Amino acid sequence: MGAYVNPIYPYKAPTDLKVTPPLRKPLIVIGAGPVGLAAAVDARLQGLDVLVLDDDKTVSVGSRAVCYAKRSLEILDRLGVADPACALGVSWNIGRTFLEEDEVYQFNLVPDAGHKRPGMINLQQYHIEEMLIAHALELGADIRWQHKVTAVTRHNDHATLTVETPDGTFDIEADWLVVADGARSPIRRHLGLDIEGRVFQDRFLIADVIMKADYPAERWFWFDPPFHPNQSVLLHKQSNNVWRIDFQLGWDADPEEEKKPEKVIPRLQAMLGDDRPFELEWVSIYTFQCRRMTDFRHGRVLFVGDAAHQVSPFGARGANSGFQDVDDLMWKLALVMKGQAGDKLLDTYAYDRQFAADENIMNSTRSTDFITPKSRTSKTFRNSVLALAKHHPFARKLVNSGRLSVPSFLTHSVLNTPDAEVFAGQMVPGAPMDDAPVQVNGQDAWLLDQVGKGFQCLLFVDAAPSAETLATLQALKQGAVPVDTLIVSPTALTVPGFAVLVDAQGWVAKRYDAQVGTTYLLRPDQHVVARWRQLQADAVQAAVARAICKA
Repeated sequence: MGAYVNPIYPYKAPTDLKVTPPLRKPLIVIGAGPVGLAAAVDARLQGLDVLVLDDDKTVSVGSRAVCYAKRSLEILDRLGVADPACALGVSWNIGRTFLEEDEVYQFNLVPDAGHKRPGMINLQQYHIEEMLIAHALELGADIRWQHKVTAVTRHNDHATLTVETPDGTFDIEADWLVVADGARSPIRRHLGLDIEGRVFQDRFLIADVIMKADYPAERWFWFDPPFHPNQSVLLHKQSNNVWRIDFQLGWDADPEEEKKPEKVIPRLQAMLGDDRPFELEWVSIYTFQCRRMTDFRHGRVLFVGDAAHQVSPFGARGANSGFQDVDDLMWKLALVMKGQAGDKLLDTYAYDRQFAADENIMNSTRSTDFITPKSRTSKTFRNSVLALAKHHPFARKLVNSGRLSVPSFLTHSVLNTPDAEVFAGQMVPGAPMDDAPVQVNGQDAWLLDQVGKGFQCLLFVDAAPSAETLATLQALKQGAVPVDTLIVSPTALTVPGFAVLVDAQGWVAKRYDAQVGTTYLLRPDQHVVARWRQLQADAVQAAVARAICKA
C-alpha cells in the first residue's frame, strides 16, 4: 500500500504573454480543476484556441469529487477521456441504506439493459484531472501553472485580467472568460458578485483510507450504526484500494481536532471491527452548502461549476453538474465566437443551467434535511421512515440518503421547438438523450458515440430513403449551420453520404418512440431539441434557427 503522489507540472515563464499593450486572447479559462479542464478540452474539440490559467502546479490534494454519474461519463466520452476513467474507476449501480445494522432500502441506478456506461463510477478527482490535463495538452490547449489571476475588469467586448506569476505580474485580455475557480471563487468575490443560499449547521469528516477489503463495489450508507451511534456514515470504494469514508460529526465538533490521526483512527477501527492494516491518505472536514449565483453570465464573463453553484456532497451533484455546465456552454460559445450565432444564445446557458442548479439545490437540500434533521419533529419523521422501511415498501421511497445526480431535463428551454404531434416516452424536447446499442458498418457501437458533433438529425426508416429525401438531407447538410443526419434502420442499409445506425435490438426505436419517418433534431450537447413524425426540411431549419436564437 502507498499514498498517491501528486505530479508537479512545469512552470513556464510568461514571456510570450507579458507584452505591452496587453495581449488579447479569444478565450481564457480560469481554473484547472475538472470543470475548467473539461471546458478547455471541449474548446479545442470545437476548434477554439484556449488559454488555461491556474494558481497551483498540481492536481487536487485528496479524493474530493469521487462519484461520476452516467451522464458525466457520456460527456467524458464525447470529450475523449471516459475509457481510461472507467478502466481505472470502480463501476457501480447498487446503493444500500442501513438503520443500525439492518438494511432498510436499496436502489439500482441502471435497472434496464442497453446502456454503454454504468450508473456511476468512483474515481478520485486527482485521477480525472490528470487524464483531462493530458488530453487537453494533446489537443493543443495552453495550460499555464502558477499563474494566479488577481483581478478581472469587465468591458463591453472583452475582459482584462491581472495575472501574478513567480516572474512578476502582467495584464492580459480575453474576448471571452470562463471562470471555473471553485467554490470560494476569488474572481466571483473580486467582482463583488452575489451567491445566495443555505449553509447547514453540521460537519462531516472525510477519510480516504488505503486498505484491502472485500466489501462489494456499492454505495453503503448507515443511519445510527453501532460503531458511530446517533450519526451517519457513508462508505465508497475507489480505485487502487482507496476507500472513501464519511463520518457525520455534528456542528459542535472542532474541525482541527477531528482531523488529527489520533481522533480518526479509532473511528475507523470501531467501524472496521478487525485488525486489518490501513493507511490514511487524506483527511478533511466539510460543511454542507446549497447556494448559487443569481446569474451565471456577466457579459463576457461566464461562471461554471462550483464557482457558480454549490451543493452538499450527498447525491454527487457537484462535479457532475459542473460537467453539464460545460456541456451546455461550450457549443453555444463556439457558435458565438465563430459568428454563427448572436451572443444572446449565451443567455440561454445562464437560464438553463440556473434552472438545473435550482433542481440540484432542491434535491440536495432535501437530502441534507433528512440526513441531518434540525428539529425534534424532523428527526422523529426521519426515524419513523427508517423504521417503517425495514418492513414496508411504501416507506422506502421516503428514505433519502442522497438522491443521486441525474441530468436535468431542460423542458422549459427557449431553444426547444414544442411537440406538435403525440409521442410517448421520455425523449421530449429538452431531454438528455438516452443511449442504446447500435451497429455501424457491421460493428457493435453505441448511439451516443455517434452524436454530439454539431446539430444532427436522427431519421428512422425501414428502407433506403428516396431520392427526394436524400436531396432534403443534403440541403440540411449545406445550411448556414450544417445539420448532418444519421439514418436509423432495423436492418443494414447503404445510403451514400450518410451514416446508417442499425437498430437490430430495437432499443433506439423503443426509447425514442419511433415510427417510419420519425425525425429527431439533436443539439451538439446530446439533448433533444425538436421531433416530428415525418421529415420536413423547413421545420428542421426553423428549429435550428430557434435553437441558436435566430428565430
